[in-house]
Amino acid sequence: MKPYKSVPIQECGEPLVPIPAERFAFVHPHPYEAVGAPYDDKSPFYVRQGVLDRLSAAQATLERLQPGWKILIFDAYRPLAVQQYMVDHTFGVVVAQRGLDPATLTEAQRQEVLTLVYEFWAVPDRDPTRPPPHSTGGAVDVTLVDATGIELDMGSPIDELSSRSYPNYYGEQNDATAQVFHQRRSRLNQVMSEAGFLRHPGEWWHFCYGDQMWAWLQQQAQPDFPAIAQYGRWESTEV
Repeated sequence: MKPYKSVPIQECGEPLVPIPAERFAFVHPHPYEAVGAPYDDKSPFYVRQGVLDRLSAAQATLERLQPGWKILIFDAYRPLAVQQYMVDHTFGVVVAQRGLDPATLTEAQRQEVLTLVYEFWAVPDRDPTRPPPHSTGGAVDVTLVDATGIELDMGSPIDELSSRSYPNYYGEQNDATAQVFHQRRSRLNQVMSEAGFLRHPGEWWHFCYGDQMWAWLQQQAQPDFPAIAQYGRWESTEV
């Protein structure tokens, strides 16, 4: 179990609200819907109100620093069924990439693939004390688009299962292209962190506020910080 999962939750009851299309850019078609994830009538482009307030602050800072640029929303709210579907889908993709037969996987092979998948995907745990971050409405996967509306190359695509996904992967590389990637990731982290978000230690695109990971990361940086999450798993069927 990942260490942040031990953080207690005191649900604040804050509503889940839509991210306004006029202020941000969105990935269309939504990448998980495109592979069949069961959103049904729910929208992935929802977050808690406090998260939206901070996203708006981050966008305002970005506009000031990089006129015309926008935060691109790749993914936000994720029902538990979608989390399960995407874990299973990713497992299947990795098995196929390795040329393995799903029907004849050894237990060792299965565990090796699962270890890789769960490095980047949260366990779709049904225990309400251990919700996947995106199922709380407190996590967003984001990147940047420039003033022409073109998505910026950040050195690796979102959800890539490799070390290139680590936020500082390009930080110590000296070639010019690597430094561009690092600067873009740093700019994204700057505007998000100034708005109150914290970045996932292993994913340059994942930012959180109010969930268990956020509380745990806060305590790692400030040992006196009371590690209590504000957002638990969102249960409403209205989104």
